[in-house]
Amino acid sequence: MSANFLSELTGSFSRPSAENPTVAMMEAAYRHHGLDWRYINCEVAPEDLGAAVLGARAMGWAGFNCSIPHKVAVIEHLDGLGESARIIGAVNTVVRRGDRLEGENTDGQGFVESLAPVLDLAGKTVVLLGAGGAARAVAVELALAGVARIWVLNRDPGRGQALAHLINSKTPARADFVPWDRTFAVPAGTDVLVNATSIGLYPDLEACPDIDLASLRPGLVVADAIPNPPRTALIRAAEARGCRVLDGLGMLVNQGRIAIRYWSGIEADARVMRACLERVLGLTA
Repeated sequence: MSANFLSELTGSFSRPSAENPTVAMMEAAYRHHGLDWRYINCEVAPEDLGAAVLGARAMGWAGFNCSIPHKVAVIEHLDGLGESARIIGAVNTVVRRGDRLEGENTDGQGFVESLAPVLDLAGKTVVLLGAGGAARAVAVELALAGVARIWVLNRDPGRGQALAHLINSKTPARADFVPWDRTFAVPAGTDVLVNATSIGLYPDLEACPDIDLASLRPGLVVADAIPNPPRTALIRAAEARGCRVLDGLGMLVNQGRIAIRYWSGIEADARVMRACLERVLGLTA
């Protein structure tokens, strides 16, 4: 009987890359599902991105993730884009389809999949904190999933208005920009509050977005895109006020699950991936 010693290769191109825990959860999923696959976490400088993509092509990689600072720059090295990646203007997952490398964006898709068991998004109203890359991805996917209205809060009016315009021009949802120049009270009628800023990210563990915490009412869904720490100050405050909360680990796990689905067709077990993340981030023994 002949053995096969050739593994399928996937990975991540980013800089910095040492603190990205994605490799741990992806390889845990591969092992759990009996896949002879590898996920290689690569530190790639901006000037070397083109060479890295050529290398992945030459070695027959099934695909790879792109993180900061490559999500926009990688597009010029690819053969095509999926719908949401085209609208967002950024790629975080590259998929080999035949001899083509095509870009997808699973940032927002992962977020929407984490929300789906908690809330039917059709016709809902969302307050979105931030207008950067993560916020763009989340806003586009929420709009494509049927959200009716998105309020975009941002300190930089240019970026906030640009995101609102993107949603209004490219999706069925309605978006409005709100200057975030003072403490913001979440309006009655809001169904979901999303923090897509970096406020609360390690190591600034006690930082909380400038919102009126008294306006967080029971029943409101409060979601934080920050995976480390999972229990941000916002999540803790919302939980204390009776909100339904979603931490950033769910989004990270679902991004990975969607990437594995794109690459292999396998529906990876989210519980295995989350348990691995909790272990490597020191949340469990």
